[in-house]
Order: sequence, then structure tokens, then C-alpha cells
Amino acid sequence: MISDFMSGLVRLRRGSWEMLASFLIAIGVIMLMQPVFLWAYTYSFIVTLTGTVMFIIVSHFPE
Repeated sequence: MISDFMSGLVRLRRGSWEMLASFLIAIGVIMLMQPVFLWAYTYSFIVTLTGTVMFIIVSHFPE
């Protein structure tokens, strides 16, 4: 399973990159909602924006 994921990243396949972009979006939202660390809140928008732009770009990759 891990090797399939890594080979999908290397071969620029949509599934692996979309999963990574979705993970970045989820991490960014968690960073935004947590009340403890100011650095996490500070960088949450950048992480979420990176994941969103990445998702838009990789949605054009081949299956």
C-alpha cells in the first residue's frame, strides 16, 4: 500500500497527489481550530491554501 502511494507520487498520478492535498487541507483546518499554539494558527491559512491550490492542479493529472 505504501509502495503504491509512493509510485503514484513519482509517476504523477491523480489519486496519490489528491490524497496528499486533502491531507494538507485537513491539517490546515485542524491548525486553524486549535486553541493552544499560536504558530499553528499563524501558518494554518498558508497550509490550507497550499493544499487547495495543489488539489486544483493535481485534479488535471491522469488517473
